This record gives sequence, structure tokens and C-alpha cells, in this order.
Amino acid sequence: MEKLVELREKRAKAWEATKAFLESKRNDSGIVSAEDTTTYEKMEAEVMALTGEIERLERQAEMDSKFSNITDRPILNNPGAAHHMNAVNGNSRTQATAAHATGLASDTYSQAFWNAMRENRVVSNDLAIGTDAQGGYLVPDEFHRQLIQALEEYNIMRRLARVIRTSSGDLQIPVVATRGTAAWVDEAGTIPTSDTNFGQVTLSAYKLATMIKVSNELLNDSAFPLDSFLAQDFGRRMGTLEEEAFIGGNGTKKPTGFLVDAQVGTTATSPTAVTFDNVMDLFHSLKSPYRNRAVFIANDLTIKALRKLKDSNGQYLWQPSVVAGTPDTVLGRPIHVSSYMPELAADEKAMAFGDFSFYWIADRQGRTFERLNELFAATDQVGFKATQRVDGKLILPEAVKVMQMGAGS
Repeated sequence: MEKLVELREKRAKAWEATKAFLESKRNDSGIVSAEDTTTYEKMEAEVMALTGEIERLERQAEMDSKFSNITDRPILNNPGAAHHMNAVNGNSRTQATAAHATGLASDTYSQAFWNAMRENRVVSNDLAIGTDAQGGYLVPDEFHRQLIQALEEYNIMRRLARVIRTSSGDLQIPVVATRGTAAWVDEAGTIPTSDTNFGQVTLSAYKLATMIKVSNELLNDSAFPLDSFLAQDFGRRMGTLEEEAFIGGNGTKKPTGFLVDAQVGTTATSPTAVTFDNVMDLFHSLKSPYRNRAVFIANDLTIKALRKLKDSNGQYLWQPSVVAGTPDTVLGRPIHVSSYMPELAADEKAMAFGDFSFYWIADRQGRTFERLNELFAATDQVGFKATQRVDGKLILPEAVKVMQMGAGS
């Protein structure tokens, strides 16, 4: 934590120095020489490098914290029953209330699961909860939570959106399409009818899968953290593919990204450059009730362009965060980076601003996990396959606005 505080303070000072240098080198026409521009870009690159290091350390600290809590926080049938005090013969003593974890959260299921995965043992009745006849086993709760952590690490949309779990069938979500209105009427006059009309958004389930090969030497090495390795690697693979779909997916064999349904808030005149007015127009294109929880999303090159923009008072729009765990801001609202947002190019939706809790992600049941013994036997390796079924959709398009770049010549 001390290292993070030190880096954040260093970045803040570096950014102030960078801005001061740029202002001191402008001539009477506001132009900066090519030589000074090169120096400025080097100083800006240092700020960016510090930002990247801060983000890496924050992710590492978050992962360490979450993973360290996995084994000592099982899901219990009666989590509230912990310890209570009984007075015995005038003395106080602590009496532990027995709590028993069951189902996918039980120690028995978890142990049997990993024994089967690591040693290819015959699956016992302990795995009957998650069995599905050669189709893999639902991962135990402990590992399932760990996998979710990894997905969030590589997927900003899971942190911003509303994530729900469904059991089976399509999920039908009623949405108000048009609102009824009131009217002024004369005494004894006819009160007009104004109905509220409802639409419906359907969330289905699309299959996402990946496979990993592990040597038998590693499987037989008790020191090799198989569960952590699989969680990290599956999380990286699935999380990045999910984020790509949640942002720009076309809804064909994958979720529908928010860029498909989000409304255009403003259109930039230039196909490759963004101005202060563009950002301000985007901000105010979103209805005020949504702005309280709204955030910006853009790719790294777009954010680099934003760093050079100022408001009418000469203040830079982009402000670096100096508090751990707090994102940088633009116009006082958090801004998040995703490499899956389009770049500053003709007709592209290069920046989004909105309340992303109206983007719903539906996880269908649990993720399944299967050991494949014969597929890679010739190379003395074992395959592990993970699958999940998920869908996502922006259920209220007016909650997210995008900046569309101008048309190319």
C-alpha cells in the first residue's frame, strides 16, 4: 500500500510538471514547437508508465486479498451461527456452534473434485451434485468464486454491469417502452387516457469454452497450485472474450454489446480528433438522473487525446486519481480503459458515457469443468475444458450515450 501511495503521489507531481512545461512552451499563438512537443510526449509517456504500474499493483493487491479469503470463508448453511457466549458456573466461555457446508460448497465435494481432476480417480458419489454424464462437473463453490474473481480482473464490464444468475430458459425482462402522461382538464371535463406501454428484452445463453493442456508431471507435483493456475488462465481467456462481446458483440452466437443499442449522444465533426465541446456534449446528452452513477469508457489512445483537452477555465479535463482504488476522472466522473472500445476513426463510436448497471449480464447456472484424459495422451498431457453459458444486453438504451466520430472524406 505504501508503494501505491508513493507512485500515485509521484504520478500527480509528474502530471503537474508535464502540464506546466506545456504551458510554458506555448508561443503567442498557442503553438508548441516540434522539439518541445517531443519533450512533452516523453513526459506524458512517463505519466502513462506510472499509471500502468499503479493499475498492475492495484490488481495484484486485489487478487491477493480475494484469493487469501477463499479457503477460510466457505459457504455455510447457517453462516450467522458462529460463536456465542455461555456462562458456566459463573465463568464465561466461548462455545462454537457447529456449521456444516453442503452441496458445491462442502469440503467433501471440493476434495473429491480436485482429486478427480488431479489424479483421474473414479468419480465418487460426492461428485453426484455436479455430475452431468460425460459433460463435466460443476466446479465447487470455492473454485467457482475464484474463477469469478479472475473474470472480474480481466473484464471491466462485470464490475460495472448488473450480473444475475439464471437457472434455465430465456430470461424475459419487462421494460417500459412509453410512459403515460397527465393533463390539465376543465371542471367535470373528460380525463384523457394515457397508458404506459411495456416492451420486453430477452436474455438467452451463449456458450463460451476453452481448453488447457497440463503435463502429467505437473499434475503429480503436489506443490503445483492446480486450482489457482486454472482459475487465472481460464479467467484471462474467458474474461477478455466476454468483455469484447459485452462492448461490441453483435448478438450472433455471442452477447449483444452495449455499443449496438446505446444511443448516439453527440457526433464529432472530425473523424480522428476529439474536442472539449465533444466531451461536454456527450456528458449533457445523458439525462441527469443517469449521471449520478455514470462513467466514461474509452480505449487508451482516446484517453491519451483527452489528456490534452482543457475546459474554459484552462483546467485539464482528465484528472489523475491520487487515492488507491479510485479511477481517474473526466468532468468529475470516473473513466475506465478498455482495449475493445473503438479507436478515433471515421464513423466509430469511440467513447461511451452512461450508467452501465442497465447493462445486464445473465450467467446460466454454473461453469462446468471437465478432465480429458485420452485426447493428449500421446504427449503425456491431460486436457482441462471449461465452459460457461452467458448473455448480456443493454436493457435501457437511453442509459448509455456514445460519441460517434465524424464521417471520413
